[in-house]
Amino acid sequence: MTDDIKKPTRRTAITGALATIAAARTLVPGGAYAQAARGPETTRARLGFIALTDCSPLIIAKERGYFTRYGLPDVEIVKQASWAATRDNLVLGSAAGGTDGAHILSPMPYLMTLGTITGARPMPMNILCRLNINGQAISVSNALRPANVRLSATGLAARFAQMKAAGNTAKCAMTFRGGTHDLWLRYWLAAGGVNPDRDCETIVIPPPQMVANMRAGTQDVFCVGEPWNGQLVSQKLGYTATTTSEIWMNHPEKCLGMRADWVARYPRAAQALVAAVMDAQRWCDQMGNRGAMCSIVSGRPYINVPINDIQPRLRGAIDYGDGRVAQSSPHIMKFWADNASFPYKSHDSWFLAENIRWGNIPASTDIDALVNRVNRADIWRAAAQRLNVPAPASDSRGVERFFDGKTFDPANPRAYLASLAIKHATAA
Repeated sequence: MTDDIKKPTRRTAITGALATIAAARTLVPGGAYAQAARGPETTRARLGFIALTDCSPLIIAKERGYFTRYGLPDVEIVKQASWAATRDNLVLGSAAGGTDGAHILSPMPYLMTLGTITGARPMPMNILCRLNINGQAISVSNALRPANVRLSATGLAARFAQMKAAGNTAKCAMTFRGGTHDLWLRYWLAAGGVNPDRDCETIVIPPPQMVANMRAGTQDVFCVGEPWNGQLVSQKLGYTATTTSEIWMNHPEKCLGMRADWVARYPRAAQALVAAVMDAQRWCDQMGNRGAMCSIVSGRPYINVPINDIQPRLRGAIDYGDGRVAQSSPHIMKFWADNASFPYKSHDSWFLAENIRWGNIPASTDIDALVNRVNRADIWRAAAQRLNVPAPASDSRGVERFFDGKTFDPANPRAYLASLAIKHATAA
């Protein structure tokens, strides 16, 4: 482990910030990309973000001037208090003080398009790119240490039954019903024989409040993105049972979701947004840049945590908090490597299948039709072509494999659902 990971100094933070400013000044407003494409139809977009490490591509695109490079100098990045606030501001729209798009949980644009989470009033959304893969975790309180819960959650079934018999139902927190953290948590619990709808209570807590709620004793388990799992360990309030990439390696996470009406009105601007984010993702994924990245995104306007809460796990140094310490772990957040940026439609099919599994959307949902309506992989491909960036040959990554031996074939999601023992009655 290098010294800057152990103890970042004010000098390294200032140096990184100065380098960022200098780089931004070398960019040409409008850039060759924008000029070649007649330029975007608007120079503005208002994008929300949550204080999570995987918001970094949007922050870096703003701080390093990539939005300006592609003809979007007036992009605003607006901090959101919760995923519910993110949803509400997207429904409101920027003309009324809300937002046009956001760093968002990948299933949310689908739930909004269906109207499931917008009061039965559909809010059509598009997914333009994935922002990251991996980089989330499931953490447990110190009270559960005797259960020795790690990748397998089997030790929780008996413990939760004891708690329930004593009148103290276990509380498992995630960040939004039907969102990625809800789905990782439920998959992990169910694989361990715990029915999340019967054997415990799942509760919604905004990401930045997870650690405080664990300290207050109001929850026993949580699933959230970094840096909050790392902060829990640094404050000795619990430990990381498993990273989500141990459950499903290189799984999709957040995306850049935009209102569909904004994309339809400004198609070239949508492409320019993706190009800017692509540049930011490539920069973020270089290990040599991660120190400078952390000095920016950990700051008060953004994630607002000590740099040591965010940087080690981004470098592959994972202290699980229970005696396990990994160096050069493969379970790191990726922004570009392994096609992290590409919005595979097959991944969105899994998100919809899991939302059917837990009764969040009807079993009759036409998964393929909905994915083709929301997922705009074509816009990603157009931006990649202009940037001379190779694109995946297919919109499907093929059959996916999970830690418990289950497989998901995007060509047959119904077979996957039929193979699952624990699920909502409506998914049967």
